[in-house]
Amino acid sequence: MNDVLERLSTILEARKTADPESSYVAKLYAKGLDAILKKIGEEATETVMAAKDGVPDKIVYEVADLWFHTLVLLAQQGLEPMQVLAELERRFGLSGLDEKASRSGQH
Repeated sequence: MNDVLERLSTILEARKTADPESSYVAKLYAKGLDAILKKIGEEATETVMAAKDGVPDKIVYEVADLWFHTLVLLAQQGLEPMQVLAELERRFGLSGLDEKASRSGQH
């Protein structure tokens, strides 16, 4: 799975310099942060609706869209998927309640 994330991350990085007319991602980058965030919001809503419908294939499809657009955001912000995976790894073995309590002063 990391291989898929690495390959996608490489492509998303390359799209930063692509002609917006040649690539959907390049067009999103050209529109800026607000367009990317709007797309993430749309995909999150579609994911919720798919989950409410309870159709497994729709859920997978919408989560893939949500993840993809989140990866676009990470790239736009100069971040990498591996940083998110490292954060998830850091949380392994922590109680979810303990982890949340440790963040109470951070946000």
